[in-house]
Amino acid sequence: MKAENLTGPICVHAEAPVWSTSWGGVRWVDGDAADLVTLRDDGIHRLHLDDTYAAFVRPRVGGGFVALGARSLHLSDSPEGPAQVAATFDLGDARFNDGTVDPLGRLLAGSMALGDAGAVGRMLRIGGDLASTTLLSSVTVSNGVAFAPGGARAYYVDTVTQRVDVFDVAEGELRGRRGFATVPQEQGSPDGLTVAADGSVWVALWGGSAVQGYAPDGSLIARIELPVPQVSACTFGGEDLGTLFITTSAQGLGADHGTEAGSLFAVQPGVHGVPVAAFAG
Repeated sequence: MKAENLTGPICVHAEAPVWSTSWGGVRWVDGDAADLVTLRDDGIHRLHLDDTYAAFVRPRVGGGFVALGARSLHLSDSPEGPAQVAATFDLGDARFNDGTVDPLGRLLAGSMALGDAGAVGRMLRIGGDLASTTLLSSVTVSNGVAFAPGGARAYYVDTVTQRVDVFDVAEGELRGRRGFATVPQEQGSPDGLTVAADGSVWVALWGGSAVQGYAPDGSLIARIELPVPQVSACTFGGEDLGTLFITTSAQGLGADHGTEAGSLFAVQPGVHGVPVAAFAG
């Protein structure tokens, strides 16, 4: 499968795409610029967060959006902003990196170590009242997290482990963490991920120039090649949720890297996604 470049290299570190009808298209972050970027039929729109980083964004149940910055949670009542800081979190030597909303409307916000701090990241669960609980600790680079259709399983990546792990979900709690798929280092490292309506899991490979699809039993079923090395995340979108949108990054690449890194790509892999869950806060 060949992916189409939709935007050209308009970002330095494009990450965490999400499709929502509330903002009329696909939205992602340009991390170090602390921008939310939206692609709609009428073009590309940018919205800046008052922060040093933009980690990920999700729609809210009542409209608008929630966005995680470096250590702050931003809320907006409108899909077009502006957003205001509603809470800050003590993450120590870490910052927020990626996350999602669970089937009960709670944020799962992962963090990653800064510099050589090691496994100091966490996965926080943040409720609609903005109170937080630590679900996972001793994380190095918390990346993709997504729920299977029906919500009975959750998939998770701590990138340095080279694994995609899976949890059972019982009464809203994550149980029984175990390995689901391992990515050989020569193929890159697992980053952001999404789950399709048929239960397949689609994983971006940082340093691997690809997105790989896995069946619910963990077997490899598809590989989408990208013309850039750092593939950061993916999500399903479009009217029928049949398009896989893929973000890529030029973070750390030299000015003369000569690639399309920083572009948003799209492909139709033959499966469809599920609607994004909205934050209850």
